[in-house]
Amino acid sequence: MVWSKGEAGGFMLELKKLSERVWYMPFESERDRPNLGYVKGDNWSLAIDAGHSEVHVKEFYELLEKEGLPLPSLTVLTHCHWDHTFGMHAVNGLCLANEKTNAYLAEWKGKIEAKGPAEFLALHESIRKEYADNKPVIVKLADMIFEGEMTLDLGGCKVQVMLADSPHTDDSTLVYVCDDKILFLGDSPYSQFQTGKKDPALCKKLADKIKSINPEICVEGHWQPVETEDTLNDLMEC
Repeated sequence: MVWSKGEAGGFMLELKKLSERVWYMPFESERDRPNLGYVKGDNWSLAIDAGHSEVHVKEFYELLEKEGLPLPSLTVLTHCHWDHTFGMHAVNGLCLANEKTNAYLAEWKGKIEAKGPAEFLALHESIRKEYADNKPVIVKLADMIFEGEMTLDLGGCKVQVMLADSPHTDDSTLVYVCDDKILFLGDSPYSQFQTGKKDPALCKKLADKIKSINPEICVEGHWQPVETEDTLNDLMEC
């Protein structure tokens, strides 16, 4: 999650098209909702991130259905933070995460099931707004775990899922839609949540990784899609 990367969104729900195969539901600052990505293959479809809550997921799916798009068969998590993952119990199909992400989710799951959601709700006002009116907080683990890098063939559309060093967390996953040259970064370019600092060495590693992928468009978790150079410049200012 990130609190300081600009203000946009609001409560108007919309689905934006980035290419013939890629859409996203824009982020919203007030409830700290990230961009949710969607990739349509000829055989099956994929979502990037599982959202902040069940309500977030349902609103995303309503927009997909309105556009005549099938619900995702698989949802890939970019990292463990709740605004990207706590809607997992409501997603269609299966969820894919790296091992570290799943381990962090297991910690939250155990804590909330043992002690209730008070500690989680105390973290920030945006969480309390997302979970207003005593909405239940449910943490689910991923259905599948990957290591390193894998390529998914959605049918006429290949998507690479890969681990990456990041200044934000130590469990970042990048999702690259190859032919469309669109890279979903999650919150990986942002500062470390607890300290608000960005490690220059990790910024450089992430920048080098992005350069090696060579996308045209980067989609960060809480900002509008930008040309790759914009993301790289931001990273190199660390």
